[in-house]
Amino acid sequence: MNQDFDRFAKDYREVHTKNIRHVAGADSFYFAEYKVLEVKKYEQDEHLQILDLGCGDAVTDLFFNRHFPHFQITGIDVSGESIAIATQKNIDNAVFKTYDGEKIPFADEQFDIVFVAGVLHHVAIDQQQNLVAEAARVLKPTGRLYIFEHNPFNPLTRYLVNSCEFDKGVQLLPSKKTKGIIVKAGLKISNMKYLIFFPRNAFFRLFHRIEKHLQKWPVGGQYFIRAIKT
Repeated sequence: MNQDFDRFAKDYREVHTKNIRHVAGADSFYFAEYKVLEVKKYEQDEHLQILDLGCGDAVTDLFFNRHFPHFQITGIDVSGESIAIATQKNIDNAVFKTYDGEKIPFADEQFDIVFVAGVLHHVAIDQQQNLVAEAARVLKPTGRLYIFEHNPFNPLTRYLVNSCEFDKGVQLLPSKKTKGIIVKAGLKISNMKYLIFFPRNAFFRLFHRIEKHLQKWPVGGQYFIRAIKT
């Protein structure tokens, strides 16, 4: 990973919210749940094994537990401080552990879902393919990979990334590059769309309902890719 998140772990949500709220119109928790709700459009609440790769402080896993209480959640991260905070949350059906950022410490074909949100752009360019290949390795046949990334073609996204303390020096990935990495890892892309076209504050609320009609436009603040291991 490019950044040392140990020093941000304790105040991550506060710093993230401070950075985004004035432009995005919502806090860090909103966007964590937003991603889980996107997954909910494709998955049922069943006894599935999910790996949250780059789980950080596990706020996303709180929402996974809320919306998918039958999921068995495993979260891994290179930041020991983040994993300590994640563990302290005592999330039902969830375990957390550190890993070295290269080899996912689990056997082949162990997980039904691998979830990777806002992680790839923090990984060294020459390690991005390995990360996705490792995610593919631990997926069961027909297992699903969910990737969320910032869209570098959205000017507000670029502004927020450039002004964020823990995003300094990152290089955002265009969706075309991310898709290429996924396909090279042997996975089949089933869904790809752009998300979050308008700020989330009340003034823009009426526009949120039309976002589903804009998902092919490459100007959303983030993009989402779902891929399947065939």
